Order: sequence, then C-alpha cells, then structure tokens
Amino acid sequence: MQQERHNRYEKARILGARALQVSYGAPVLIETKQTEPILIAAEEYDAGVLPFTVKRGYDRK
Repeated sequence: MQQERHNRYEKARILGARALQVSYGAPVLIETKQTEPILIAAEEYDAGVLPFTVKRGYDRK
C-alpha cells in the first residue's frame, strides 16, 4: 500500500482514530513492542499499513 502525503491535521485525525480503535481491542497490524495505543498507531502509520482514506475538498453547489 503506497502511503500518501497527509498534512498534520489529517495525520493527527488518523492517528487519533486508530489509537481509539486499538484501545478498544482492534487487532494491531504490525509487530511492535509498544503498549500505548497512540504509539502503536504511530508505528502503523509510519509503516504505511493503515487502511484509512482521506477525502479532500468538496464541491459546493
């Protein structure tokens, strides 16, 4: 999976959402020694394995 570039706000939103999932028991997608959900999410993000899609812009009509 190719990792697209996210701005800092998108990255914060993705990491927060993923950390919440991990804290509620979602399976971890990588091998890690981390125990804190936010650190796990950050490692997953850096590895490019998160299945999140960011939709930018919208058309006002």
